[in-house]
This record gives sequence, structure tokens and C-alpha cells, in this order.
Amino acid sequence: MITCTGAVVYLFIIHSLMLEAGHGSEADTRPAGATAPGDIIIGGIFPIHEAVEKKNNTYSPHPQQCVRFNKRGFTKVLAMINAIETMNKSPILGDVGITLGYRIHDSCSDVSTVLRATADFTQQAGCAGGGNASTSGQPVMAIVGASYSEISIAIARQLTLDMIPQISDSSTAVTLSDKTRFPAFMRTIPNDKYQTAAMVRLLSDYGWNWVGIIITDGDYGRSALDSFVSQASEKGICVAFKAVLPGPVTSHDVQSAIKQAAGTIHKNHKAKVIVSFAKSTHVMDIYKELRNQALRAGQKIESVRRIWVASDSWSTSTSVLQGQRWTLEDMGHVVGFTFKRGDPSSFNQYLSKLEAAGHDNIRNNSFLEEFYSTQLIANGDAGDTALVSKAVEILREHTHAHTIFSVEMAVSAIAQAVASICRSRDCKRPGTVQPWEVLRALWMHQFKHNEKNYTFDNKGDINLGYNVILWRSEEGTIHVHDVVAEYHPINNSLTYTNHNTTKQFMDLKHIVSKCSNSCVPGEFKKTAEGQHTCCYECINCTENYYSNDTDMGQCLSCDSQTEWSPEGSSRCIPKTLEFFSWQDCFAVVLLTFAALGILLVLLVSALFVQQRNTPTVRAAGGPLCQVMLFSLVGSFISAVLFVGRPNRLQCKARQVLFGLSFTLCVSCILVKSLKILLAFHFNPGLQELLRRFYQPYVIIAACVALQVATCICWLVLKCPYNNVIKNPTTLLEDCHEGSHVAFGVMLGYIAVLALVCFVCAYKGRKLPQKYNEAKFITFSMLLYLISWMLFVPVYVTTSGVYLPAVEMVVILISNYGILSCHFFPKCYVILFRKEKNTTSAFKRSLYEYSSKNTESVSVSENSLSEKKDIGQPYIISAPSLFVPAAEPPKAGAVTNYKHNSSCISLYRSSVTQRNCLRRSTSM
Repeated sequence: MITCTGAVVYLFIIHSLMLEAGHGSEADTRPAGATAPGDIIIGGIFPIHEAVEKKNNTYSPHPQQCVRFNKRGFTKVLAMINAIETMNKSPILGDVGITLGYRIHDSCSDVSTVLRATADFTQQAGCAGGGNASTSGQPVMAIVGASYSEISIAIARQLTLDMIPQISDSSTAVTLSDKTRFPAFMRTIPNDKYQTAAMVRLLSDYGWNWVGIIITDGDYGRSALDSFVSQASEKGICVAFKAVLPGPVTSHDVQSAIKQAAGTIHKNHKAKVIVSFAKSTHVMDIYKELRNQALRAGQKIESVRRIWVASDSWSTSTSVLQGQRWTLEDMGHVVGFTFKRGDPSSFNQYLSKLEAAGHDNIRNNSFLEEFYSTQLIANGDAGDTALVSKAVEILREHTHAHTIFSVEMAVSAIAQAVASICRSRDCKRPGTVQPWEVLRALWMHQFKHNEKNYTFDNKGDINLGYNVILWRSEEGTIHVHDVVAEYHPINNSLTYTNHNTTKQFMDLKHIVSKCSNSCVPGEFKKTAEGQHTCCYECINCTENYYSNDTDMGQCLSCDSQTEWSPEGSSRCIPKTLEFFSWQDCFAVVLLTFAALGILLVLLVSALFVQQRNTPTVRAAGGPLCQVMLFSLVGSFISAVLFVGRPNRLQCKARQVLFGLSFTLCVSCILVKSLKILLAFHFNPGLQELLRRFYQPYVIIAACVALQVATCICWLVLKCPYNNVIKNPTTLLEDCHEGSHVAFGVMLGYIAVLALVCFVCAYKGRKLPQKYNEAKFITFSMLLYLISWMLFVPVYVTTSGVYLPAVEMVVILISNYGILSCHFFPKCYVILFRKEKNTTSAFKRSLYEYSSKNTESVSVSENSLSEKKDIGQPYIISAPSLFVPAAEPPKAGAVTNYKHNSSCISLYRSSVTQRNCLRRSTSM
């Protein structure tokens, strides 16, 4: 096996041969820029320069010249040196009696350059068993860095061969968490999956769903782009455009890519939010070109203002604005995501020591020497003290607490891992500790930093979340240290702090970054085919559909049974339950008439009971009047049942009660009609037939019994029930009749009885006025028939809340018709024409009627003798036409005959008197 010294000599000989052959001009491996001796050497790789000057003027392998000194990267070098010196003084290493040294290289932000630097670490690791204890010959036990993910990926592949642990302070690519590919890589920060999740959460909270994204090409940018697009699409956030810029800032393709990206931003004026994973120099160049394009187009600077959501790669890099012709107000707003910060007091003290030491502290740190040289060139003849003070002040401006914190944690983790190993062995002897042992200790043990315990998760990451900062300008100075919110990865939430700038941060919600305006409740999004889901038009929800949130993809359906909604509605409206309410004005009027009717019936009934022995009451029917009045009370009550919210019992009772009560009333009227027809019909044969079948109460009972049978069949077979009719906007609750046939039969039966009453009464319309009810019966039945004939077509063709009122009106008309025609005239005679309510008045009326119809009512002798031969006197029993005994009228038209004369018998109980009318016509 070749020894370490032999390998170095061999490499030196090969290198010399290559130089002599013209294949290289200098060593492939640059010396470390900053070194310090120690028992355990820690390597460091940081971007001290931003790029390399690539000149393809030779085919031989050669290192390129690094350009553009990076002050932020240099502060990381100083942070690592300070952390190592601090740990060397701590009890952690003092107890095991070892010190840490370092060897720090410049990555120059270039993969090829960093691979040459990494060769220094891996070669020395291969010589770990040698006895050379010098700094340049000691093996490196762990590496801190690199900053950019693309650089870290390249280093990690090489370090994995020797399992040298690498702890990065700012490489966030998700792929580095894959331990099957990068088992020796670790970091003191979360990976980009959490940063993009934090960004998406911010965009979602602020309602920005139309954004652009800019990345610097490379593993970091591509990984961040994929992660962001994936998580953004899940939250309904669309990427309006993607701009990918070449990685090297000195590439010839950068300027054309910058112009194209600026043109894309300018064209997408609705995308007010730009998410950037690019380098700070790229962001600066893009805004410069964007501003120039606006000015060339004659537009105002306000047209290019944007909200720049900055990743950790440039969120604290104020170089975007320093030395430029624009201000933060011109640029818009910068919202940055940074890693959790620690206490930078130790590093600030170290900078103060540098300032006090002046040039004497350069020693083995060529990076510091170069930094001082650049300041000497920039500041001319300034004295050494002023030069150093100015340089340190610049370093303070480029110091960021989160960056220092990450580097310090990496050093603390390595130091404590080494200390855990060296407690059981003598680590001062070279080759005692192997890199893979340090890696195992890093995985196995937690470490402490600033009195807090930390541990790497199963992916080798330390996920503390993020701070959200808002750039602000104050007297020309850009402040990037104000934390306005904190992102918690465990529950994916943003917590806003109470800082003074938080209000300004919250005010950003008023800024709209959308392809289309939000669809308000009552509308839904309609996306055209082939368009982004964030570009749509807002369409009103149709009837009976609603949307209750902004930007809903579809409208929701209302419950058609109980709800409805008009076009463009944001909620469902409960259907109004309608019925013929007690509070309805029309119902109040009808109920008033019903109550008045019941009151009038009761008053009439009381009056008739008091006047029951008077000729008027007896002529009106006597006891039958009370039956009729009782039935009218039932009919009026049935009308009341048509008001109010219907229930099953009410639906059954209202029609049956009306049918039976009004049938009883009409049956009584029918008996009165038949009595008139029987009393004054002059056809002996028909009169005899009528006399035999005329049984008033039997007739009434039979008529009512038929209606009872109809109602029973109706209730048993298909009874009425309360029903809910579902209209578009209302629920109409009413009574369904169950069987319209049964309902029609019930009403038809009453109509038939009324028609018979009408016909019978019409024939007796010319009888004496004092006891002639024929005209009143005729009019009341005619009114009833007409009202119900009108009701039928209205009932069949009408629906709605007032349909019960239609039937109620007809019932009241029928009731009042009977009450007015049958009872009010009698009441008028009883109360106001008492002189006509006497027996003599009734006899006089009968005499006058007989006198006017002498010729028509005289009986020929032949007819009388025929009757005499028959031997049966013609007697009509008419109880209601009884007239009390009185002196006969003076007129001689009436003569008392013996038993051989035809006469009309007027009697009451056992008292019978016969007043016979001579008739001139044949019987």
C-alpha cells in the first residue's frame, strides 16, 4: 500500500511533469485560504467569491480566477473561525484536552472550483494513518458548508466515499435529505420543502393566487421550483410564469435571460407577486432591466412595483439596492424568509477584536487580507486604523444573525461529537479518530448551543422553522432584521408578531395578485378549456343553487323540499310556510262574519222560543225553526275551521260538519216546501198521495241519514288530510279532500235537496203573504245554488293560500241567505209589525186571498155532489197554517158548509175549526 508521504511525493512528481509538458500552469488544488492548527481539523467551504472568470483559451485542466468578492460569504468564514476559537476555550473540549483546527477553502460559487478544494480534504482523509501532524497534512474529520445546494451536492458525493460528515449552514435542496444518496450530509436548517410550504401558506393567507417564479438554474433552484409548484397547486395557487436564469453570473447567456425574464414580468401585470429563488445579483439585474423597459415604454415606475417573496438565498441581501438608482419604494415590497436566528453577541465581539487588532490579525487568513485590500482600493489613502474600522463596519452590515447562528450550530455539533469520542481515548495521537466515527456521534447524540439542546432528525436536518421579514427603508437605510411573523412547520401556520412593522406587513393583504377577480358568494368560477384554473369568469348561481364562499368551483344545491334561492344567491332561503292564517286580514273579516252569524242565530233562536205561540213563529215552522237554527250554528262553526294551520282532525271535521249541518238545514226547508205544496196543491189525487207520505221528521231523518252514510264512507275509505304543497318559494299547507268524488257527492246531494226545495217553493210562490214562505225559500235556494255553482269552477281552477277562503265565503253566503230569507222577515214582523202577528190578521189575509180568487176557488155543484157521492170530505191537515178562533170577516165570500162541502182544515191539537172555501172550478 502506498504511504501518505509517498502519495504526496508521487502527486508532486506528476504535477511537475504536467507543468513541464505545458498541461497546467499551477497546482490543481489551491491552498486553503484560512488555516489554524489543532488536534482535530475541521474543513470549511464558503462562497468567498461569487463567480469565476471562465476563459476557454486552453484545453488543459486549470483552476479559474475567482471574481467578485462576497462579503456575506466571508462573514461565514469569520463566524466559523470565531466558533472554533470559542469552543477551544470551552469546558467541552478542555475536559478532553483537545483543540480544534480548521482549513477553509473558497468555493467561488463554482462546482469545478469546489471539487478541487474538496480534493484537499479527501486526500488528507486517506492519509489519516500517517504521522504528519502539520495542519496541511492532518486529515479533516468534518466539513462545514457549502452554502449553495448545487455546491453541497457535488461535495457530498465526493465526501460520501470516505464518509466524511458534512454540515451545511444554508443548503436547502430537498434531495439532500435523501440519506440513501447522501448519508454523510447534514444541515442545521430545514429543507426547501418547508420553505416552499411557508411561502405557499403566506400566499394563501393573503389571497395571492397568481404569481410568478424566478429561479437560478441548478439543483437548488430546480428543487425549489418543483416543490413550490406542487404545493401551490394543492392550495389553488397558479404560477403565471417561470423564469430560469443561468447559474454563473458571468455567463454570456445571463443577459438575454435577464431581458426575457423582465419582459415576462412586465407583460404579466396581474401577477403582482414574484417568488424568487434566484441569487441576489440576478434579482438586482432583473429589476434593473424591468425598470429600464418601463421607462423606454413611457410608463411610470409604479407599473413595475411588485411584492418580491425572497427565499433564504437573498432575503437578507441588501446589495440588490445598494449603489443603485432606485429605492425600495420603487421596487415595491420585499418579504423574505430567513432561518431562525440566535444570539450574535459573540460574533460581534469577534469583529471588535478584529478592528482592534488591525492588520496584525491577518496571519494565516488570505481571505481577510484580500478583503482589506479591496477596501484599500475603494478608500484610497485612508489610514490603517480608519481602513480597518471601515472594513469591519462593512462586515457588520453584511452580518445576519441567522447565518451566524447556523454556522455556530454546525461547529458546536462537530465539537461535541468529537468530545464524546475523545472521552474514551487519546485523540491527540494522529489517526485515533476517524471521520465516520464523528458522523456516527453526530447522529447518535444531541448537542447544546446557547443553553438549548438540538438534535438532527432522521433526514439529518434541524427544522426550527422560519422567520418572515419585511424590508423597510428608514432614512435611506434598508432594514432587514425585523421579524414580522414566524412559520411553524409542525402545524404549517404563520404566527404574526407584535412588532411595529407588522401592521405594514398586514396591509399587504390589500394588494391584489390574481388572474381574475374573486367570485363573490352567489357566483361560481367557470374556467375556459386550456386556461389556468386561476383564470376564470364568474357566473351567477342559478335558481335553487347557491355559493357561500369566494371562488367556489361550483354552486351547491338547496334542499328543494324546504329551501329555495333566487339567481345569484349566497345562501338558501327557507321556504315560507303559508296557510290561511288567523292574522290574515281577509280571515279576520270572514271570522267576524262567522261570529256575527252565530250571534244572530242565537238571538233569533231566543226570540223564536219567546214567541213560539205566535202565528208568525207557528207559520214559520214552529219546532223546525229551532232545528234549522241549530244546523246554521254548526254550519257557521264549520266555516271557522277553514282558518288556521290545518291539522288532520281539522281537515276531517270541517267538510263533514258543514255537510251534515247544512243537509239538516236544507232538509227542514224541504219539509216546509212540501207542506206548502201539500196545503195548496189542488190536484186531489196528488194531494192525497202527498198527504200519506208527508211525515216531516221521518223525511228529515232520512235525508240526513243519507248524508251521514256518504260522510262515513268518505272518512273510512279516503278521508281528508293535511297536505303540504311544495311551491318554488313557499310551502303551502292546506287540507286535501282525500277523495274529490266523495266531496262532490256530498255537495251534490245538498244541491239536489236544494233544487227540490226550489221547485216545490216555486209552485207556491202566489200564496197569501202572511204565511207564504215559498218566495223566501225560492230566493234562498236560488242564492245557494248560484253561489255553489260559482264555487265549483273556482275551486277546481284555483290554488293557493286563499282557496279555503273561497269555500268559507260560499258557506257564509249560504248561511246568511237562509238566515236572511227565512228568519229576518219573521223577526221584523215580531219586533216591528206586532199588529200583523195576530190571529185576526192571519184570518183577514186568508179572506182577502180567497176573495181575490173567488172564481178560481169556487166549487161547482156537480163536483161537490161527486164528492158527496164519494162520501169522503176533502180535508188537508196543515198544522203550521192554524189560525185561532175569531169573528169571521164581514165580507160574504166565505160560507160555512156542512160535511158535504170541501174545506181546508186549520187546527191545532184537539181544537179544530173548518173554514171552507167555495170553489168555482172542478176539483
